Amino acid sequence: MKTTQYLFAGFGGQGILFSGKFLAYQGLNEGKNVSWLPSYGPEMRGGTASCSVIISDIPVGSPIVSKPDVLIAMNLPSLDKYEDSVVPGGTIYVDSTLISRKVKREDVTVYYIPATQMASDNKTPTLANMIMMGKVLGVEGTFDEEEKVVAALKKVISAKRADMLEVNLNAMRLGKDYQG
Repeated sequence: MKTTQYLFAGFGGQGILFSGKFLAYQGLNEGKNVSWLPSYGPEMRGGTASCSVIISDIPVGSPIVSKPDVLIAMNLPSLDKYEDSVVPGGTIYVDSTLISRKVKREDVTVYYIPATQMASDNKTPTLANMIMMGKVLGVEGTFDEEEKVVAALKKVISAKRADMLEVNLNAMRLGKDYQG
């Protein structure tokens, strides 16, 4: 039996809650038990935002993630705040465009992805979050069944924004394939 606790953190407007919701639907599509708990400061866009997601083979007792297995840090304040809370042996994904410092811990696996720069270079400046998500799924090996990824994207992308499905999927492919 496996339970993985994820914490997404960054500024409001970076798609933190969207990424978490996508991952929760991805877990549901795999028949897992999930919880999704968004949290954001009163400022929202530009303020702090975080999102806790738990994906488990057993029912989730509490949606609170205080010791994440996986941290996705989209800005320096988030890395500063949550780095020490990651469990030993956990994984930290860092948007290296916005975070210049290295992770201090040596008991975690770290991936540095210049997601914001990649998004800008590909003329999709709002999709750094999905580039990061693609890397996470690629590392975990859950991107292999792309139809499940598409099904989860269809749940989080509204019908009036259906044209963004392929754009989001392409951003995720960029992250999955990034070898930096």
